[in-house]
Amino acid sequence: MSTTQSERLRELLEPLVTSQGLDLEEIAVDSVGRKRVLRVVVDSDTGADLDQIADVSRELSAKLDETDAMGEGEYTLEVGTPGAERQLTEHRHYLRAVDRLVRFQLAEGGELVARIVDVDDEGLELEVPGVKGRKATARRLAFGEIGKARVQVEFNRKDKKDMTEEEEA
Repeated sequence: MSTTQSERLRELLEPLVTSQGLDLEEIAVDSVGRKRVLRVVVDSDTGADLDQIADVSRELSAKLDETDAMGEGEYTLEVGTPGAERQLTEHRHYLRAVDRLVRFQLAEGGELVARIVDVDDEGLELEVPGVKGRKATARRLAFGEIGKARVQVEFNRKDKKDMTEEEEA
């Protein structure tokens, strides 16, 4: 998708997404055979449920139908959320990932897997899991030290509520 089309779509759609209490995270137009697919990714600090996705999808569809932003050809509109293993690119993404395990590609090279404990304007407070029975260690990581960051899926981690209930028992 050209930068001009991307910018134009963002200007057109972002106010509608924001009016639904969501953030417009990404817009992509992909060709699938002869058809095009407009993918719109939305999110919020509390996540987006199916009703919100449906509402914003209807709003975006109506707006696109009344404009020529997608041109004359057929296209399919897909509205969704970033997914479990989202890439972190904005400050708000890091805030939403507090208490999540993240794989960091460091700007100077190397990799780090750690849990985000806190976020401020300059960087992150992390908890690096211990290896082979060792205790976790604290680490500070400035935003400038991060090349890429992606949330990791954890299948066996208990949430804070479960851990608190076990400690009380």
